[in-house]
Amino acid sequence: MLHLVDLLFQVYTLMIFVRIIGSWFPEFQRSTFMQFIAFYTDPYLNIFRRFIPPLGMMDLSPIVAFLCLGFLRQFITSYLG
Repeated sequence: MLHLVDLLFQVYTLMIFVRIIGSWFPEFQRSTFMQFIAFYTDPYLNIFRRFIPPLGMMDLSPIVAFLCLGFLRQFITSYLG
């Protein structure tokens, strides 16, 4: 069970990373793959975007989202393990 939870956190972290990199390429954002990624990651990222406004073209909210996801992962895996 612990390995499955850890794997899910890793996959979701990777999805967020792909979402960030994909946002740099407007033509890639229209792909079905990126729409799938955005559908599952944007609700989580939007939580942080409400509190952390972009600095010009730089969106720092994913950094905080990664940190919170890491803390949550650590908390849940230590609780299960």
